[in-house]
Amino acid sequence: MTRLHARNPVRSLLASCLILGASITASAATQAPPSLALPVIPAPQQVLPSAAGYTVNNHTVLSGSDDAARTVAAQFNQLLGKTSPLQLTLADASTKPRTGIHFQRDPALANTTEGSYQLDVAANGISIRARDDAGLFHGAMTLLQMLTPATGSDVAVPAVSITDAPRFSWRGFMLDSARHFQSIDDIKLLLDAMALHKLNTFHWHLTDDQGWRMEIKRYPKLTEVGSCRSAAGEAGINADGTPHLYCGFYTQDQIRDVVAYAAARHITVVPEIDVPGHAQAAVAAYPEHGVVDYPTKPSANWGVNPYLFNPREETLQFLENILAEVMQMFPGKYIHIGGDEAVKYQWQDSPQVQAYIRELGLKDEEALQSHMLKRLEKYLEEHDRKLIGWDEIIEGGLPPQATVMSWRGIEGGIEAATHGHDVVMAPGNTLYLDFLQTNLPDEPPGRPKFTSMQRIYAFDPVPAQLTEAQRKHVIGVQANMWTEHTRTFARLQHNVFPRMAALAEIAWTPLERKRYDDFLARLPAQLQRYKALGIGYGQTALSVAMTRQDDRAGGKVAVQLSNPLSYRDIRYTTDGSTPTAQSASYGDTLTLPVPTTLTAQTFFNGTPLTDAPSRWVFDAASLLSRTDKTLATCPEGGRLQLRLEDDNPLEGPRDSFDVTIFNPCWLWQNAQLQDIASVTVRAGRIPYNFGLLKPEEAKRGFRKPVAKLGEFEVRAGCHGRVLATAPLPENPGKDGFIKLEAPLRAGPEQVTDLCITFSGDTRPQMWVLDEITLNPRK
Repeated sequence: MTRLHARNPVRSLLASCLILGASITASAATQAPPSLALPVIPAPQQVLPSAAGYTVNNHTVLSGSDDAARTVAAQFNQLLGKTSPLQLTLADASTKPRTGIHFQRDPALANTTEGSYQLDVAANGISIRARDDAGLFHGAMTLLQMLTPATGSDVAVPAVSITDAPRFSWRGFMLDSARHFQSIDDIKLLLDAMALHKLNTFHWHLTDDQGWRMEIKRYPKLTEVGSCRSAAGEAGINADGTPHLYCGFYTQDQIRDVVAYAAARHITVVPEIDVPGHAQAAVAAYPEHGVVDYPTKPSANWGVNPYLFNPREETLQFLENILAEVMQMFPGKYIHIGGDEAVKYQWQDSPQVQAYIRELGLKDEEALQSHMLKRLEKYLEEHDRKLIGWDEIIEGGLPPQATVMSWRGIEGGIEAATHGHDVVMAPGNTLYLDFLQTNLPDEPPGRPKFTSMQRIYAFDPVPAQLTEAQRKHVIGVQANMWTEHTRTFARLQHNVFPRMAALAEIAWTPLERKRYDDFLARLPAQLQRYKALGIGYGQTALSVAMTRQDDRAGGKVAVQLSNPLSYRDIRYTTDGSTPTAQSASYGDTLTLPVPTTLTAQTFFNGTPLTDAPSRWVFDAASLLSRTDKTLATCPEGGRLQLRLEDDNPLEGPRDSFDVTIFNPCWLWQNAQLQDIASVTVRAGRIPYNFGLLKPEEAKRGFRKPVAKLGEFEVRAGCHGRVLATAPLPENPGKDGFIKLEAPLRAGPEQVTDLCITFSGDTRPQMWVLDEITLNPRK
């Protein structure tokens, strides 16, 4: 993205915030509280005017009141050098400069909230004071943002006095390294980004059915066996027919390195070791601690798998021995024990487990899970640690001191808080970052039920129905990044950023200081910081979304444009050129002749927000074709839609497909069939690798085949007559796709919804739509 051109970058950014605020909502600039005038994310608690501003340049000296303060000053200087042209000098410990930027630990400060700070700008310099090191560091991150992005060697800092403190003590981000693995450098980049956003808890999901990623010296097979899986389909087979393994784990030395790196940025690492479910990789390594007699291996399936730990004493000791090594690596207060999605089928089917339930005098399997977790909580408490788990740990009885992480909505958190338990709110329908950022076709694989920036920003972690005393048990908020469908780190960054900025604001900024319009005004500066730090943020939310109504008979198309984040300055051209700030401004529906090339881009204060514009070609061919990404979902059959990646090639880019896994079906709404002779489909085939619960299994459906291998089928509506059909081949072509053409059966339909399916069982492999084309009569 082009940098803002200005003689004074900070004043230019302040002006930009006010200009954009006015463009988004007419009174935003004048009504926004003072704390929101600075281009800082998260917005500070309070910003008041001071007597004078101060100019920072390469002659500015940094100093600290003690070794801890000097450490923060050095960290600040290192980050400033990465994100701006400024190269400041850190004064010798014995020197006390009269001017410059001074960091000071001050036990006399009134606000005792951990991480709070005071930042004051005066004519002779800038001071950052705090009672603790975390507060000094957070103050440094605020000043860093006030000085960046900068294009010149002199940066004028406005005359302000900032009093700031976090709203919540737990400001979390969870990374799933079990399903797909990230390098240590990748982890450190995420920790740097968390520090910039004043997030302080890194929840590290290290064990699951698909992989055990943490070295445990007492049990080496956990990583020797449990850290490698063979993927489903062609991705799990080498060219010579041998298994292609996906492997990776962190050594204890690497984990300690990450923990130390995080601690230097005032971030606590909370490990997660799943009990009693999500245990398949561990059971593959040590089957004696499972329930079933037959062997297994780390799972290639996503979804919910049935493998559970054995609840008996020998396995509890095995888990305690693992926790002993975990506590040596992770010195933080909390250990996450999972507790989620532990379907009890294996326990229900095991005579030994059923006898054990009766022996213990327990009510049922949920009570047995509670029995296991209470035992592990006692072990952790004996070592001065606290157990935290997903909200399923409520079922069967909460361990006495447990903290609940509420993911199935906020209801579990409400229940836990009303009973005096601490709560971290992490609802999946709002704060799961593996849900796509937008519903645009060029989002990466994931869950197309997208979670917008607006939805995240509007979330209040403290439910209104809680009493004042109960609200104090809501200790924080967390966003989670699950990685089943996130094979690369580039995709992970796309999913996390810039939505982490919205997470930061709900975790830190007082509720009364939050304004989404103002947040949008501050976000462009944060995007430039991402670029300076090498963070590959997703640009789809900043791009232009398009919806259309085709009129083939009239040779035209009606187009509506918008920006997913609600930026309103959209510029467009119809001659194929890239829009500029002087191009036509989009206001209302465009009626365009066919052919036309429409190019559009979102702007902020005259500068484009994305690296490249969005472009659509409307010609005769485009009006006759739809892809899986531009078709609707059929209104029945479970409607669990995913954007799934192809299983080949082994390396490099792969195609992705939108498909509802319970009943694969695609819908072309209002298709115009007046002169259509036939229908052509291009389709691929991918593994059906999803673990389903029994109620979900009952929802899975498919049309019974007529031909031996099934058929491609098009109907007039999902229950209408068959309009076109063609038998399916046994295998796709060498490129992994098939192309079939079927004549359109004559009938009364002129404009109708086309329901597109492939008959036959979807397991072990399912056909998925890539593109469908209507072929006119010649």
